[in-house]
Amino acid sequence: MLKITDRYILREILPPFGLALLVLTFLLMLPPIMDYAEDLIAKGVDGVTILRIMATLIPQGLGITIPMALLIGVLMGLGRMSTDRETVALQACGVSIYRMLAPLALLAVGAAAATCYTMVVALPNANQAFREITFRTVANRAEGEVKSRVFYDAFPNRMLYVREVSATGDGWSDVFLADTSNPDRPDVVVAERGRVVIDRAQRLVDIVLYNGTQHVSDATDPTAYEEHGFDELTISLDAESVFPRTGPQPGLREFTVPQLRAEAARLGQLGVSSHRPVMEIHRKFSIPVACLVFALIGLGLGVTSRKDGKLASFVLGIGVIFAYYVFMYTGEAMAKGALVSPHLAMWLPNIVLGIVGLGLILWRSHSVERRVAIPLLSRRYRPPTVEAPQVERDDSPGPLMTVPRGGLGRLTLLDWYVARIYLRWVMVSFVGLLGIFYISTFIDLSDKLFKGQTSGTMLLEYFWNATPQFMYFVLPISALVAALITIGLITKSSELTVMKACGISLYRTALPIFALSLAWSACLFVLGESVLARSNRRAETLRHQIRTGSTEAFDVLNRRWAVSSDGAIYHYLYFDPDTTELSNLSVYEFEGRPWRLNRRTFAAHAIFADEWNGRDVWVRDFPTKESGPAVPYAFAASQPLPFVEPPAFFQTERPDAELMTFTELERYIDELGARGFDVIDLAVDLHRKASFPFVTFILTLIAVPFAVTTGPRGALYGVGVGIALAFSYWVILSVFAAIGSAGLLGPALAAWAPNVLFGGSAAYLLLNVRT
Repeated sequence: MLKITDRYILREILPPFGLALLVLTFLLMLPPIMDYAEDLIAKGVDGVTILRIMATLIPQGLGITIPMALLIGVLMGLGRMSTDRETVALQACGVSIYRMLAPLALLAVGAAAATCYTMVVALPNANQAFREITFRTVANRAEGEVKSRVFYDAFPNRMLYVREVSATGDGWSDVFLADTSNPDRPDVVVAERGRVVIDRAQRLVDIVLYNGTQHVSDATDPTAYEEHGFDELTISLDAESVFPRTGPQPGLREFTVPQLRAEAARLGQLGVSSHRPVMEIHRKFSIPVACLVFALIGLGLGVTSRKDGKLASFVLGIGVIFAYYVFMYTGEAMAKGALVSPHLAMWLPNIVLGIVGLGLILWRSHSVERRVAIPLLSRRYRPPTVEAPQVERDDSPGPLMTVPRGGLGRLTLLDWYVARIYLRWVMVSFVGLLGIFYISTFIDLSDKLFKGQTSGTMLLEYFWNATPQFMYFVLPISALVAALITIGLITKSSELTVMKACGISLYRTALPIFALSLAWSACLFVLGESVLARSNRRAETLRHQIRTGSTEAFDVLNRRWAVSSDGAIYHYLYFDPDTTELSNLSVYEFEGRPWRLNRRTFAAHAIFADEWNGRDVWVRDFPTKESGPAVPYAFAASQPLPFVEPPAFFQTERPDAELMTFTELERYIDELGARGFDVIDLAVDLHRKASFPFVTFILTLIAVPFAVTTGPRGALYGVGVGIALAFSYWVILSVFAAIGSAGLLGPALAAWAPNVLFGGSAAYLLLNVRT
């Protein structure tokens, strides 16, 4: 039966444990919310289905975040007790550090059981449910994936271009489909109409085209060309390859234990090393046992005289977790090199850190005054003396008036004091949250490193280029949490009451926080306009290369497919902007009703000098009965190509807003709009680039009145409120972006609506809070 001391220790640990679990899981869920949820909303998927899909992703995060949250909760709870000398008092009363381990062990066993259930049962089931729900959703709305006048490459070895997509779900009009199995010279199909037919029971996907022609060419002999007309043509595709990015794919980590044992037996019969499935079996049990190890380390580091505060404990916990996973993947690499047994590899971090934890407890048992502190964070938050709010007295008769020394145009002592507290919490929150992104990304990609499929240098380069995007996500949350904690602290310590009594309003007190939040907004905008687009392009390329082992060739210089201003479709293998040269250029020209291919031109090489001049050029016309006879085939060793767009056309960026700056995206939208393309979704992205940086200021405005209300409950409550506010903002942001992309709201209104809603709420709360 738990004693009063045990219950007290658990009450101190459970709130930060729950908060850390919420924060960590939210951060891991943020990318799926931004990617999956927004796309599903834009496709018109109902809210219940979206929530079910998001819920199936939670076990992926919980398998990682439960042990992490336990360590952080123990460090923060015991850290608070150590700061107030409660652990010293307990030991003075005969409660040893070993006795304090009892409630921690109980909590660790519960967390280990929950983690084990998540890893062994919930994760495989959730991933399977995710795939099934997503497949059904995508199957029901597959035609909605295809946008008018935008190349669609999700079908395997197919490039699809549709001029019109029916708003009533009746399919497509004016369809161009290229078989890219032979990238040098793809075979094409041009049809008047088309649609996707999906058999969910048989998991079959077919593209059905009506009233068109099929063009088959020989790459080695251009004279060998076949043209076949058809009334209806069915092209069957593999469902698993059609939707490869609909969610987590079944891998070893998603296998059940019986499936892993069967896989290990199969590999053994083939004479292949079975170390991978063996390690995955042990991983499912070693990570839950890490909860017990983290409890030991948390007790050893938490019972101390350090006064770093709770978020300093958060940062210390992140460091321990990072060390754990470094040991884990080092053991995996050693097992692959046959240096240790695969049965032992996954247990190495538990063994090493378990010994460290026991050593710390033994060390602490001799003297609780021994401390492990973070030098940068070792300065405790101290309230100011009574003289801190400087005043100027008016000796003339009348009431006493108080004004912060320095006036409105200069920083006062009060400004420096509030800003110092705020900046310290911004720094601690920023470093801690950024560390979570690094750890989760390392866990996601490190298997490729330890399998030898990528190098440490490439992984470090990816981290370097992904850091601006991480900062773009983390800075608004850090600013929000710091504002809540800063105002909450001065409210809890009654400093805000003293300031009000001296004639300093809440607005004036929070002025430096508002000013710094505007500075963060400017930083976000500058980051987006300077390095974010370029770093995202490089990071995406590196991630694709790390994941697949091949270089993604779909960028500004290797876009390969484009549509000219007159509607002709270009295909090429490579464009060199320095020498203005194109290789393997094909031009498809269309006309008439029904839509049909009128002429096909191919140039093995083209160089621009006032106009394009092609080498090894052949041209083939496809006349109709009404147009009369025409030359079906003509070849020239050299021939001018005046109808081809100038080089600037081939340097145009692809329509991916995250990979473009505001000015680049604006220019691209103007170019597409001039050609009559639908640019609503890109216009929403453009306005979001301008509206999103203000998130730090908007959330700070709403955080200040919240902090005044929640301040007496402590910093942890403020962090919880901050996470809830951030989550709400991102959900609303995704919802309005999807509504705008669907054309139900104007692009500017869709992008700015979250700021307007939260800004209006902040204004109402600020005007009604006691200042």
